[in-house]
Amino acid sequence: MSTSSTGCPPWLGPLQPLCNRRMLICVFTGFSSGLPLYLLINLVPAWLKSEGVDLALIGLFSIIQFPYTWKFLWSPLMDRWSVLGMGRRRGWMLLSQLLLMGGIALLGSLVPSDGPSLQLIALLAGAVALFSASQDIVLDAYRREILADDELGLGTAVHVNAYRIAGLVPGALSLILADHLPWPLVFMLTALFMLPGIALTLLVTEPQLARVPQTLRQAVVEPFHEFITRQGWRNALYILGFIFLYKLGDSMATALATPFYLDLGYSKTMIGLVAKNAGLWPCVIGALLGGLWMVRLGINRALWLFGVVQLLTILGFAWLATVPPSPWSLGLVIGAEALGVGLGTAAFTAFIARTTDPRYTATQFALFTSLAAVPRTFFNASTGYLAESLGWVPFFLLCTLLAVPGMLLLFKVAPWQAAPGSEDSPS
Repeated sequence: MSTSSTGCPPWLGPLQPLCNRRMLICVFTGFSSGLPLYLLINLVPAWLKSEGVDLALIGLFSIIQFPYTWKFLWSPLMDRWSVLGMGRRRGWMLLSQLLLMGGIALLGSLVPSDGPSLQLIALLAGAVALFSASQDIVLDAYRREILADDELGLGTAVHVNAYRIAGLVPGALSLILADHLPWPLVFMLTALFMLPGIALTLLVTEPQLARVPQTLRQAVVEPFHEFITRQGWRNALYILGFIFLYKLGDSMATALATPFYLDLGYSKTMIGLVAKNAGLWPCVIGALLGGLWMVRLGINRALWLFGVVQLLTILGFAWLATVPPSPWSLGLVIGAEALGVGLGTAAFTAFIARTTDPRYTATQFALFTSLAAVPRTFFNASTGYLAESLGWVPFFLLCTLLAVPGMLLLFKVAPWQAAPGSEDSPS
């Protein structure tokens, strides 16, 4: 069979950009990155809710995700030094993945209660968030270093696609298992899904970098100096504001998704089954199409179009709160959310990757994604109180309004009129 210059069969047509080893690596990086985060935002709240923990207290558990916000503080250490004799990227990848697998398995052995046990759960969940944030630092850097600039949009979409699919493990499979198995066994089985990431780490090669920081000071100071120098203070502030606000609304809307479904009367098995079927295909198809569209549209226009879809899908939660429980309505909302957030996240992460300098990948990427995690960590801590005091419908309408400022900043950081694929700095 004849192949194209990319090594792919011609009959793949527009899907040919997907046919290379780097895209396959992005599948594994996305899966490994998404699993622990979705465990913290889906499985742990469902576990606490089923054990009778107060909803407002569950909302406060979002604070345990603070390592995602502050990971830029230790990212220079991961840029400067290697561990386990495997290089700066592979060594840190393996160490963080082994710690994650052990931490997740141990978490399920605890019993939620209003007292010391709950404090211990919060401490261990915070440790899982720390290991997960550390893994994200090095996976993001590794992905940026192996992808060419013209592959950033598609490679990011593949990564985000796998990231979302990984969410089906703690958000669907583990919930179904929880109706039939004890929680400790559920968490242990969930931890085993870190094994594909460990296999990736052992099989890939260390990327060859043009420049490695020679001192810790170089690793800490120069990434920030380069960003400010390249963008200028005004554009740098626009970019940082956009990164902070773009996903604020949907992050808050999904923070209590599983307790919301349970509160409406859906069983854990129903949520798991519907999430598996209704959430999977919109996620897979939407993210792949989004990546391929980004090749033609460019990252700027993708941010506009996908951002609108992302905003509108928040309203689906408000609608769901007003209708009788039905697997069809639940499936429609979960499917729309998977499509909208998947598209928005793909374009958003591609924008962050484009904004980094390949010489300072880990630190700059960590800085930008840390800023993006602030809403998920601190603002989401208030979602339980907001939902209880406002009610579900007003709460989701508020989340929709909070998505608007990030869209308005697109006029500055990613103007629509820029040519597709343009790498120009913000105006």
